[in-house]
Amino acid sequence: MTATVDRPQLSDVAGPTWRDRLQPLVTGSGGGGATLLVTALGGLLRFLRLDLPGTGGDHGSGKIFDEIYYACDAQNLLRYGVEHASKDGSARCIPTGGGAFIVHPPLGKWAIAVGEQLFGVNTFGWRFSSAVAGTLTILLVVRIGRRMTGSTLLGALAGVLLSLDGLSFVQSRISMLDVFLVFWVVAAFGCLVVDRDLLRGRLSRLSDGARDRRWRPWRLLAGGCLGAAVATKWSGLYPLVVLVVLALSWEVGARRTAGVHAPVRCTLRRTTVPMVASLVLLPAVLYLSSWAGWFASDIGWDRHWAGGRGTAWPLLPDALRSWWHYHWEIYNFHNTLQAKHPYQSHPGSWLVLGRPVSYYYPPGVTTGKYGCRVRTCSREVLAIGTPALWWAMVPAALGLLAMWVSRRDWRAGSLLALLAAGIVPWVPSDLKGRTMFLFYALPSVPFLCLGIALLAGWSLGPTSGRRRTIAALSAGVYTALVAVNFIYLYPVLAAVTIPYQDWLARMWFPSWI
Repeated sequence: MTATVDRPQLSDVAGPTWRDRLQPLVTGSGGGGATLLVTALGGLLRFLRLDLPGTGGDHGSGKIFDEIYYACDAQNLLRYGVEHASKDGSARCIPTGGGAFIVHPPLGKWAIAVGEQLFGVNTFGWRFSSAVAGTLTILLVVRIGRRMTGSTLLGALAGVLLSLDGLSFVQSRISMLDVFLVFWVVAAFGCLVVDRDLLRGRLSRLSDGARDRRWRPWRLLAGGCLGAAVATKWSGLYPLVVLVVLALSWEVGARRTAGVHAPVRCTLRRTTVPMVASLVLLPAVLYLSSWAGWFASDIGWDRHWAGGRGTAWPLLPDALRSWWHYHWEIYNFHNTLQAKHPYQSHPGSWLVLGRPVSYYYPPGVTTGKYGCRVRTCSREVLAIGTPALWWAMVPAALGLLAMWVSRRDWRAGSLLALLAAGIVPWVPSDLKGRTMFLFYALPSVPFLCLGIALLAGWSLGPTSGRRRTIAALSAGVYTALVAVNFIYLYPVLAAVTIPYQDWLARMWFPSWI
């Protein structure tokens, strides 16, 4: 991409120079120790007892909740390169017939397949990749938080909060797709933040009329991550749209700060084509490539649907016509999904954890079973966020909104937009009666953690004093509260056998049961 920077008038650069305002908050790779420490904490939590629940789970196979689908799809990808129909809802993954109608793209299941290939088709194997993705997301959040705030401490705070979120914890320990979606979205955001800093740094060094001819590898990498997000779940389209808008607005802001005449027009003229290529076309190509196994197979669902059928597009290959028809069927499935489920919930209730999802709760746990030492015990995997964190979502969103309105802080606006992108787009589907679950909101959680860290930095202020002391103490107390809340809920997040009365004490509301 090339960009022409016009020299600002002398009146434009009076006071704090425009070059100074273009400089990133942090440079270099400091904070490595804190990053590793926080990541190790999150990784230890996610990998400890990862194989539990083991055999004796749903259907006697060790698979819990939707693992009966995704773990088996991953196994069939290793066998055939494409999802295959299996007996009894794939509980034991016994292949039957031909290709299966699958309503999500293949990439997330290929990620699960990596763990199965490395460690075998067992509970640890099919959960391994999820734990890796969840752990790496924590690492990314720490680094992004440090870059956005200029503080290693605040970056570490965001990572600690994510480590201690119950829903993120549970989704990192089950072979479902959502944790991979979150990883790719957070990675794409991080790449664009780095690209933003590099662009602003280059603009600050350009002389009058100079052209920036350097290529933008971080923007290309962001496009690759967005393609991977959509190739995991279609809901990756929501953050993709938000990130494209944010990237465009950051470009305009950088040129305006640099004194470029008509920054919006200049940005559109010089950035539209490379940005569309990087953040739209590249993800589309990668998404299409993720279906390579389906194209190469003879048994994929609808693989030969177009054969012998007339078309208004005679130049379009039959394989692409069949693929498009398959996608229409997937869209129709999602658009009309209204099957009742005991743990379905509505987007408004997600903000207050109105209805979590029970992934695993074996009945009849009595003395001697699963290590129970009293008359009656419970053993559960409950997909629920840490209340001390999630119940701060609305106040945090309002704080970010106030910070953006009053100070036009790009960080607050960006985090608020991405926080909303994980929840708001589901509202129209809710109005149509679509079946939805709390874990759909998982992509919002990393940006909630980053937002809380940003607000903590704002409350600390730029100088020492009473305000800073009170703010630091408040942040510390809040983090300790989140930690205690997570520790208290840990048994019902990780299938620890506890007395029934202890389990019931953790069910704070009837809707949690």
